[in-house]
Amino acid sequence: MNDINLTTKFVGNIQGHFVVPAYQRGYRWDDEVIMMLDDIGNVNSSSRYCLQPIVVKKIDDDVYELIDGQQRLTTLFLLLGYIRTHTPKLPQNFTIDYKIRTQSREFLMGIDFDNIKDEAGNIDEYFINKAAKSIRDWFEKDGNSYQKALQMANKLFENVSVIWYEIDGAEDAIALFTRLNIGKIPLTNAELVRALFLSKNNGIDERYQLEISTQWDNMENELHNDRLWYFVTNRNARLYPTRIELLFDLMSNKPEEDRERLRTFFWFNDRMGDFKDNKIELWQRVIATFQRIKEWYNNTELYHKIGYLVASKSVSLYDLMIKSSEMTKDKFVASLDEKIAKSIEFKLGYDELTYGYNSGEIEKLLLLFNVESARTNGDKSLRFPFEKHKHVRGGWSLEHIHAQQSVGLDSKPKWNEWLDLQIKSLKNINYDDNKELIEEVEKRDKERLKKEDFDRFFDSIIQAFKFEQNADYIDTLGNMALLGRFENSALNNSTFDVKRDRIIEMDSQGDYIPICTRRVFLKYYTPSNSNQLHFWGQADREAYLAAMDAKLRPYLSIINREIK
Repeated sequence: MNDINLTTKFVGNIQGHFVVPAYQRGYRWDDEVIMMLDDIGNVNSSSRYCLQPIVVKKIDDDVYELIDGQQRLTTLFLLLGYIRTHTPKLPQNFTIDYKIRTQSREFLMGIDFDNIKDEAGNIDEYFINKAAKSIRDWFEKDGNSYQKALQMANKLFENVSVIWYEIDGAEDAIALFTRLNIGKIPLTNAELVRALFLSKNNGIDERYQLEISTQWDNMENELHNDRLWYFVTNRNARLYPTRIELLFDLMSNKPEEDRERLRTFFWFNDRMGDFKDNKIELWQRVIATFQRIKEWYNNTELYHKIGYLVASKSVSLYDLMIKSSEMTKDKFVASLDEKIAKSIEFKLGYDELTYGYNSGEIEKLLLLFNVESARTNGDKSLRFPFEKHKHVRGGWSLEHIHAQQSVGLDSKPKWNEWLDLQIKSLKNINYDDNKELIEEVEKRDKERLKKEDFDRFFDSIIQAFKFEQNADYIDTLGNMALLGRFENSALNNSTFDVKRDRIIEMDSQGDYIPICTRRVFLKYYTPSNSNQLHFWGQADREAYLAAMDAKLRPYLSIINREIK
C-alpha cells in the first residue's frame, strides 16, 4: 500500500500523456456531461469541489495508463478545449491516447467547436461529438459564453480538483479495473483514507506506516464483531465492505442520508492539510475514537444506555463523543440518563398511547423496557443483544398480546388456518362450555367456507377467549409487546393462548424473543393469585404496566411522569 501515491490535483494542474488500454470500452458519457458542468458551475469562488478518482499507473515519465476515470478525463479535456476557444493562451497540459482506436486521439484533438460535424467514424467519435455539442450549448444557452468560459477556467485552476490515485508499477491494472468497473465497485472512502496515511512521500516514515497498517487491521478485525458493530450503529454491516469506514464516518460526522459518496475522504484529506507535517496526530485521533467506543462497549452500564440511545435514534454517536470529551464520567452518565428520559417524554400520557397513531412512541418505550430489563438482571455477562434486535427476521412489529381483529385475514386459506389454530386452544380452555362452537367449526366445509361464516366463527371464538367484555384496551400499551413479525396474518390475529404456544415453540428453536416479550407470555409479571394461564386480562395488564413503571422509574422521575 505504501507504493500508492494519493493526492488531490486541481483540474488545471493535471499533466501528462494518458493511455486508455485495450481492455476498456470507449467514451460513452451522455447526460453525465451536463451533470458535471452543472456541478462545477454551481461551485462558488470561495469553496472547493472534488471530482471522483482518476486511477493511473505510471508507465514512463509523464506517461500513465488510465485505469479508471476515462469518462471524466475525456470530458475535462473537451471542456478545457472549449474554454481554449475563448482564451487561446490556456495551456494544454495533458493528452489522451487510445490503444484500440488510435484515430480517436486525432479526432478528440481536432474537435472544432465552431463547426462540430455530425458524421462519426465509430461509436467513440459519436459520443465525443455529442459531448462537445453539449458543452458548447451549455456555455452558449444564456449568452455571454466568453465570461462563462473565463469563470469556468478560474474554477478549474483554483476550486475544482480530482482525486489522483496512482498505483505502483507492479500492481495488476487489469484486476483493479475489473473490480472498479465490473459490477461498479468503486474505491471506498476507507481505501482512499488508507492511501492518505500509507502512500509514499506523505511525510510519515515507513516504520510508523507499518504500525498504522497493523493498528488498522486490528480495528477492522474487531469491528467484524457484530455485537460491537450493532452497539455503535444502526447501519447494515453489508453496506460496509471495509468496516473501519464506519469509524471514519463517525469522525467526519457524515449523516446517514448523505448522498456525497466520498464525503468522508474529503474530510480526511482536508484534515491532512491542516495537520501538515504531523499527520500522525490525525491517526492518533482515529485510535482515540476507536478506544472510546471500545471503552463504552466493555462497560455494561454504558453499553446499554448508549446502545438504547443509538438504537432508538434519540441521539447521534458523534454528539455523544463530543459530550464525553467535555465532562467527567459521572457527569457523562448523568447526561445519558437525561437524554434517555427525554426520549420517552411524549406529549401524550402513556395511557393515551394507541397502536397505529403512536406506534413509534410505544416501540421506543418497549425497547427501553427490554434494554433496562437486560441491564439490571444482575448477571453482567447477559447483555441486551442489539445485533439481534437490529437483524431480526422480517423486521420488528408491535404485537398485540391478545388480538381480536381480523385484519389481514383476507382469503380462504388464511381463514381456515386461523380457525384451526384457535380451536386447538379453545379445547384446552373449556371444552364443555364451547362444545357446540367447537363441533360446528370442526365440521365446516373448508372448501366452501364463506366470508360471512368465517366472521361469525371469528366473533364467537374471540368472545369465548375474552376475559372481559370491555375491549377498549386492545390497542393500548398494556396489550403491546415487541416481537419480530410473524410470517403470516393468522398468528398476528390470534388470541393470547395461541400466541403463547407459538412463542414458546420459537424460543425452544432458538429464535430471538425479547426478554420482556418472553416474560409476558410466561405470565412473569402477573401475581400467582391473579394468574389465568390462557387469557390476558386486566390483572395481567396492570401488573405488566406496574413492572414497566418500576423498571423505568430512574428515567421517569427525571421528567416527573409515571406509567399507569
